[in-house]
Amino acid sequence: MLDLRAHFSLFLGADPERLHFAAHSHHPWPDATREAQLAAWDLAARRMDAKWGEVLGPLWARCQGHVARHLNLPDPATVAFAPNTHEFVVRLLSCLPRHRTPRVLTTDGEFHSFARQVARLEEDGLLSIRRIPSEPGADCLPRLIEAARAERFDLIWTSAVFFGTGFALDGFEALAEAAGDEAPLAIDGYHAFLARPVDLSAIASRAFWLAGGYKYAMAGEGACFLHCPPGWAERPRATGWFAGFGALSEAPQGAVPYPHDGRRFLGATFDPSGLFRFDATMRWLQEAGVTVAQIHAHAHALQERFVAGLAGTGLDAGRLVVPLGERRRGNFLAFDLPDAAAWQARLAAARIVTDHRGSRLRFGFGLHHTEEEVERLLERLRGLR
Repeated sequence: MLDLRAHFSLFLGADPERLHFAAHSHHPWPDATREAQLAAWDLAARRMDAKWGEVLGPLWARCQGHVARHLNLPDPATVAFAPNTHEFVVRLLSCLPRHRTPRVLTTDGEFHSFARQVARLEEDGLLSIRRIPSEPGADCLPRLIEAARAERFDLIWTSAVFFGTGFALDGFEALAEAAGDEAPLAIDGYHAFLARPVDLSAIASRAFWLAGGYKYAMAGEGACFLHCPPGWAERPRATGWFAGFGALSEAPQGAVPYPHDGRRFLGATFDPSGLFRFDATMRWLQEAGVTVAQIHAHAHALQERFVAGLAGTGLDAGRLVVPLGERRRGNFLAFDLPDAAAWQARLAAARIVTDHRGSRLRFGFGLHHTEEEVERLLERLRGLR
């Protein structure tokens, strides 16, 4: 069992009585990120506008390399960065056909950055959307594949791990094949990146994949990324001036040019401190020899310890949306409770940090946890009765 608490001393020490079990939402940052934050400030002080040579040069390349390594991508240059995933949602949607109403295949379990945006466009008749039920989780991917084979779509979008349940999809190769040669396939990997081992090598030429630093990447805000497969969605209509750097596309005279790599999805000026923290976190993990497989196994072992000790807490393992016997699950547990909001409020009053989405009360497990923290959590839960 990993014990990396010493590397999170600043976040944990800031409030020792807080039991933070929302690693799936805002994971504590390792201590190495504080030096990185100061390094971003110091670079701006030393070089001011000239700092972008470092940010868009060596730092950018290192961050691309980290993403490519963890996703097993063949070319780090396909990775673009943005302050949040919504920017990438908008740019992908801006690539859809404009001479007819684009058709989107997705699920009813997507996160708000995508779900809210497409629902608003649907209101105005700008999109036609087919939503496949995300539950039961085991049925979702086969239904997506069946729909993709039966009908023509302009975009297919799904999550790697559903934020409301924790169920993890696998076997995206079949979905990529079913999508054919016309519909871009986009996978929201935010709850999978650094939570579960991911190997995109088989679909790297076919699928977009996005995530960021706020959750298991432990880097906080401002460090989201998108893997952009070559040849797909080459000229987003929503585009910023950073996408003009190194633009090499052979556009018609007078047309806006774009780079062929991931830079075609860039926006404009951003706060680079998130990339400094992301780089520091990834280098810390690499130097410590901590792998994603270890992170995943660590979280699942803590989940099992937690569920084994639920007696007397008021929580019932029978209310788990994804049971422990299902290997296809992420690093958080979701309990389906009619009073989930009241549960979260009671836990917050007891200095236990969790969250809920609708009727789902979520407990997330991360690298900063040990069995000792799980025992403290269970003891405090029993004290609520």
